[in-house]
This record gives sequence, structure tokens and C-alpha cells, in this order.
Amino acid sequence: MKIGIIGAGNVGTGLAKHLVPQGHSVMLSFSLDMERLRAEAHALGASVGSVAEAVRFADIAVLAAPWGAVSDALAQAGNVAQKKILWDCTNALKPDMSGLVIGTHTSGAEEVARLAPWATVVKAIPPFAQTLHSPSTLIGGHRPAVFVCGDDSDARAAVAGLVAEIGAEPVDAGPLALARYTEPAGMLLVQLAYVRGFGTRIGLSLLRDTGAGTSDAARR
Repeated sequence: MKIGIIGAGNVGTGLAKHLVPQGHSVMLSFSLDMERLRAEAHALGASVGSVAEAVRFADIAVLAAPWGAVSDALAQAGNVAQKKILWDCTNALKPDMSGLVIGTHTSGAEEVARLAPWATVVKAIPPFAQTLHSPSTLIGGHRPAVFVCGDDSDARAAVAGLVAEIGAEPVDAGPLALARYTEPAGMLLVQLAYVRGFGTRIGLSLLRDTGAGTSDAARR
């Protein structure tokens, strides 16, 4: 599969580090230091292009830019003639990481969908960049859960496959509007990691009795 990543910071390169060995062709874009990006891409076995080139190239585009740069990054995609799946990895953090710019009345993912009408947006916040760049993404011997939200079930399934390939456990969370609740969960992890001193080797896990869920709900 061809993966075009918008955002060549630690998250973008961390994703490339996992996806290239899985056999995907990866193009990195959107960096203030293109020479450094070319060197990093060469080391990862990826290519480099503009945002517009990365989106045209991609079967699935990935948005991994800092929230404050999202509008500019998506504007650089230009006129995209073909509908594309866009895996939104962002979280709408305030610059000082004290909270979210966008709260539960809407979500960063829904704002991304508004800014990128060419995109079928799927929200799935990956593990911390430090985890992606570490020797293993396992936390306490377990894959960290990543909640996958989107209005198109096929697009959710496609992104869930990539989430599994980066070493996380995808959880199909349903419609894109539920990103209004998964994004605050990501904010909680940021606070625990950086403010409460837990460190970045943390993640979420979903415990579920798959045999009981439907019948229990029916009895209520």
C-alpha cells in the first residue's frame, strides 16, 4: 500500500519506521528542514515529497502534523481530485499541553474533515512517538489500545489494519463524532505522561467480555 504522511516529526517518522518494514511504500512530507527530512527518509527507506505529492501518491494519507500546523498542512494538499482515506493522528492540544483547544461539543477530527473535504477521515491516535521509536511498542507486555473512529466502516477497517501493523491494538469505536471522547482520552495520557510524571511508556487498554456484551445490553 502507498502511505503519504503529512507531518515529518517524531510521530510521522515513527509511523514510517513501522510501516516500511511491513512492505508499504511511504512518502514523508511537511517539514521545515527538508534536507534533514531527506536524510531521515533515506534511513527509513521512505521517499520525500510536498504535501500535495504525498496525498496524490497515497492510497491512505496520514495526518501527523502538530495541531497548530494542521490548517496550513491541509491547505498545502491543494485540489485533490480523488476521495482519499485520511488517518488523523492529531490531537487538538493547547501549545502548553494544559488542555484541548476543541472540546466534547465537537472534535479535532471533525474539524479536519471540514478542512479536508476530499478526505474520508478516520481518527486513531497512535501511541506516543517515544514508544513508536522504541524497540517495542508493547507496554507491560500488551499492545496499547487505539480507538478508531470514522463514518465509513471500510475506511475504519483499513486504518485499523495499519494500527495493528504499528504494534497497537485497534478498537473499532464507530462514527467520527465519537472522536469527541477518544481525543480527551488522549489528553489524559498526555497529562499523566508529562505532568503527573508517569512517563511515555503508558497506554490505554479496553477490557471486554465479548460473550456477554450484546445479551447484557438487551436485558437492561
